[in-house]
Amino acid sequence: MSGIYAFLDAVLPIEALRFSFMKNAFCAILLLTPLLGLLGTMAVNQQMAFFSDALGHSALTGIGLGIILGVGNDLVSMLVFGILWAVLISLIKHTGWASTDTVISVFSSTSVALGLLILSRGGSFAKYSSLLIGDVLAVTPQDLLYLLIALAVGVALWMVIYNRLLLTGINPSLARSRGVHTRWMEIAFMVMVAVAVMLAIRWVGVMLINALLILPAAAGRNLASNSRQHALWSVGIAMVSGVAGLFASYAFDTSAGAAIVLCAAVCYALSLAGRLWRKK
Repeated sequence: MSGIYAFLDAVLPIEALRFSFMKNAFCAILLLTPLLGLLGTMAVNQQMAFFSDALGHSALTGIGLGIILGVGNDLVSMLVFGILWAVLISLIKHTGWASTDTVISVFSSTSVALGLLILSRGGSFAKYSSLLIGDVLAVTPQDLLYLLIALAVGVALWMVIYNRLLLTGINPSLARSRGVHTRWMEIAFMVMVAVAVMLAIRWVGVMLINALLILPAAAGRNLASNSRQHALWSVGIAMVSGVAGLFASYAFDTSAGAAIVLCAAVCYALSLAGRLWRKK
């Protein structure tokens, strides 16, 4: 990490990056936001904006079950449970017993209630309350390695399945007629979102993760004229919001996660104004 720190000092000699924890947070944002930006485009296109919310809530249950089962690593507990939760949502959604938003809402409320029930036993929830708002300044060099691996794998998978996933979202019947296994495509996408959400949840927080995934993609959709532009705008807005929010939180001594989301909200408002202006 010393080489990366030296590079940042040479390229960005600003006060905020004098500290190691700010350098770690800055690197984490550069690794995390592109992945969230990409995944957010498909979540917006497939009208699954609240899916990440349900997964964020499931993080609490994952940690709780990990404690009960004696799993020492919270991240492992969250990843395993989040992936299982995502697959279960997909399977139940395809039964047709209820609409997608109903299924997601049921899973979201159930997971947050179960997580709170387990973690609040004996009044011990206080030490887990940081999960609600996150703390990007707590990123460690080991966390950066996980994020780098997740970004590399996520982008590689995205390049492989993107066309089939896009066709599945636009016209499932046409996708099936062309030999696309639509259910597997959807499950693959949900698993990718689950991994990204669980990696980000400790730094963005349960309350904000959905906004960070959706706002850049929604803003990008207002500015783009095709799917490629949508992805580029979404990634760009996510990264700009992340960096701007981090430095704003340092300047005003406030929550980094909240500042990042507010920056993304401003970008969305500006993109919406631009879209309305073009229509006139």
